[in-house]
Amino acid sequence: MTIPSDLIARMTLAEKIGQLNMVSADYAITGPVVAGDVTGALRAGRVGSIFNLYGRGPARRAQTIAVEETRLGIPLFFGFDVIHGFRTVFPMPLAEAGAFDPALWEETAREAATESAEAGLDLVFAPMLDIARDPRWGRGVEGPGEDPLVAMRFARAKVRGFQGRRGRAADRSVSGVVATVKHFVGYGASRAGRDYAEVDLSERELAEVYLPPFQAGVEEGAAALMPAFTDIGGLPLTAHRALITGKARGEWGFDGLVISDYGAIGELIPHGVAGDLADAAALALNAGVDVDMMSYAYEKGLDEALSRGRVTMETLDAAVKRVLDFKDRLGLFDDPYRRCQDETPEPAPPTRRCRAIARKAAAKSMVLLKNEGGALPLAENPGRIALIGPLADAGQDMLGSWAGAGRGTEAVGVFDGLTAALPGTAIDHARGVSIDGNGDEEAEKAKALDAARKADHVILCVGEAGWMSGEAASRARIDLPGRQEAFAADVLALGKPVIVLLFAGRPIVMPELFEKAAAIVMCWFPGTEAGPAVADILTGRVNPTARLAVTWPQHVGQVPIHYAARRGGRPLMVGNKYTSQYLDMPNAPLLPFGAGLSYTAFGLTEPSVAVGEKVEVETVVTNEGARAGETVVFLFATDPVARIARPVLELKDFSRIELAPGESHTVTFWLDRGAFAYPGADLKPVVEPGDIVLHVGFSADPDALKSATIRLD
Repeated sequence: MTIPSDLIARMTLAEKIGQLNMVSADYAITGPVVAGDVTGALRAGRVGSIFNLYGRGPARRAQTIAVEETRLGIPLFFGFDVIHGFRTVFPMPLAEAGAFDPALWEETAREAATESAEAGLDLVFAPMLDIARDPRWGRGVEGPGEDPLVAMRFARAKVRGFQGRRGRAADRSVSGVVATVKHFVGYGASRAGRDYAEVDLSERELAEVYLPPFQAGVEEGAAALMPAFTDIGGLPLTAHRALITGKARGEWGFDGLVISDYGAIGELIPHGVAGDLADAAALALNAGVDVDMMSYAYEKGLDEALSRGRVTMETLDAAVKRVLDFKDRLGLFDDPYRRCQDETPEPAPPTRRCRAIARKAAAKSMVLLKNEGGALPLAENPGRIALIGPLADAGQDMLGSWAGAGRGTEAVGVFDGLTAALPGTAIDHARGVSIDGNGDEEAEKAKALDAARKADHVILCVGEAGWMSGEAASRARIDLPGRQEAFAADVLALGKPVIVLLFAGRPIVMPELFEKAAAIVMCWFPGTEAGPAVADILTGRVNPTARLAVTWPQHVGQVPIHYAARRGGRPLMVGNKYTSQYLDMPNAPLLPFGAGLSYTAFGLTEPSVAVGEKVEVETVVTNEGARAGETVVFLFATDPVARIARPVLELKDFSRIELAPGESHTVTFWLDRGAFAYPGADLKPVVEPGDIVLHVGFSADPDALKSATIRLD
């Protein structure tokens, strides 16, 4: 079936506006429901799509109203926030980015898409592609970190995983869902790391850093795009015609649906660019925003905007046509019940297969940050273990924010995971303190310290609660919340080797633990299979391979911080006060982008380079240890002299390699001439002749890189 050619002509103004109106389902004890005003609006044809409604039964009931009880019978589509999994929750994106494994990124998105589609969903509000260089900003946990190249590859992998490999629309199969690239664009640069705050970016930074991941997602076929809540230089993205219609639709050829963020069109009023809902509606529609999510600005303001001449009927009809075409591309006009054939009320729990993938993804996302004296992995018979701290037996917190339809009761905590992995081992568990420091904790603290005194191994589980990262979760202090720092000091004072498991959505400043702990594993928020994955790392069943996708500061005063900064005219010179430096601490981060350890050691040779049609860079990587393991090799470039000053380092490629003990292998990178392009004075790509320094290494630590110079003609 195709859309009737006269459908738009037969629609009333209210029905047209209704197609642009996305509303949220209500919730009851039994789960998401369509009720109250939503049901009435559906029957009146004033709703075109619904989010926060999942389960084939609820979706079928809503679709039945739209198709069988409205004048025109136009089907709905259903969306949901599936940031890192639906019923099976995978590691948070910032954690998974540290795997530096596009195949894994695609695999977890595909599993999430399958579960979402089976629950009646057509669209997910993911992937989040915001570059984040300020760990105070809570939403950094939802994205791929600080580097544009990593974010571009993350974008492509996630879009393929969600939509399938072929769809410039979404895959019409049972497994595919529409990917929504968000938040377009620059949201991660919010002032002072505060969510929803102003953004002021240069055109160059926008072009070089923040736009490329979205362009990659669009080129891969993402069928939906969501503007950010924020502004850029005073112009809110929800009203940014130059970027939405000019850049995305015009230059990039984006032909999908633009969906506002929650309430964002109405928020043009407090932004100070609209006087009322009619103004706000006109600004957003003229900018190219097709769907209004939950501000009701189109429903309440577009009629008046038309009367004032602020928007034309042609512009409205164009948006309506895009919505209808989108539904047609999804196959909804052919079969509106394609994903809700029955009345199944709840999504199925995680399958054994999905749990296995979640476990693998979680283990591949955990970063070994410190390991002195071979504290890890644990011996086969480790003796008595004290598993202490507020996150030692957490369930829901293991899922982090935006946990989809995941259940804390289905998440496996560290205590259960370690108990299963070490049968017969005595494991004493005590929380010690709470995460946020509320309540009388003295008795629990005494119990934990007593367990630590008696133990052969102390495993201290600290960090953030799941809600402390994500949306509306900015933190001015990025240290351990509550009384955890003082508790950790008491544990360290016992003189036992302490293994720290850190659960958080951002780098945490905890200098005493970094100085005194025997080992530290950054677990992030690992998801449904948190406990088994932690056990895999601690016991050595899995050799850690993840690396940091962000720079880890020594102190909050260093942020924003990232590896790809420019030198400036007075770069740091030790001993010269009048160069770029702090008086009270070093410039260098605690840990660079790409940092991470393994249970084996790797070495690599100086790079050999050859310049032909492509630039070929080779380095020989050797596993110098006694265990098999994987590592990530990074290829950076430096352009020492350019018309526009370039960053000290720019990531050009990365590769994972697995080696047996003593094995060596040649890692080869190929770069075409375009890899050395940058936005010139007019912001158009330019490749300049001259020297380029190429660096290979295991992180962005400048002192550990090995380099060679080439000449571009």
